[in-house]
Amino acid sequence: MRKILFLPGAAGSPEFWQPVAKLLPDQWDKVFFGWPGLGDQPHDPRISSIDDLVRLVEVTIDGPVDLVAQSIGGVIAARIALNRSTVVHRLVLAVTSAGVNMTQFGASDWRADYRSHFPLAADWIMQRAAVAELAVELIDAPTLLIWGDSDPISPVAVGRHLERRIPNAKLHVVPGGDHSLAYNKAEAVAPLIARHLK
Repeated sequence: MRKILFLPGAAGSPEFWQPVAKLLPDQWDKVFFGWPGLGDQPHDPRISSIDDLVRLVEVTIDGPVDLVAQSIGGVIAARIALNRSTVVHRLVLAVTSAGVNMTQFGASDWRADYRSHFPLAADWIMQRAAVAELAVELIDAPTLLIWGDSDPISPVAVGRHLERRIPNAKLHVVPGGDHSLAYNKAEAVAPLIARHLK
């Protein structure tokens, strides 16, 4: 049975990918992650960095998986795809940095808005050094990149850059899609993911 791990962004909610997942085949084994201490999620003293979130996901991988990830979840997914290339079969990255320096693409700074929405979120997520650059050109897994053309946090230029760097990547741009496109445009996103994972 196909096993898919769904990784949310910095809002941390395991509910984020539910609208898409409901439109994917029922027989697929779907696992939804939340990020302790991010967004409104309860804190866990063992989680204080991206490295900890990578480990949180990696310990659950006991065989072949597909990774479907949004925003900072895409950084985690890219790291796992690099660390565990023999078990990550396919990768879906939505509006993420995947370890790319976003400032060169005119991305807006999301941190003040994030803090106002999630005042109790862990401080470490707000640090500029929370995400390191990644050698995404070493990702082996076939990769679907999903971007929206109305996302100031991760502009389409980032998706184009990743499409050039990741060897087996294909970019799809969703008209009117913003940083939450996987949640609020699930009807457009789910068929793209279903085709890629099949």
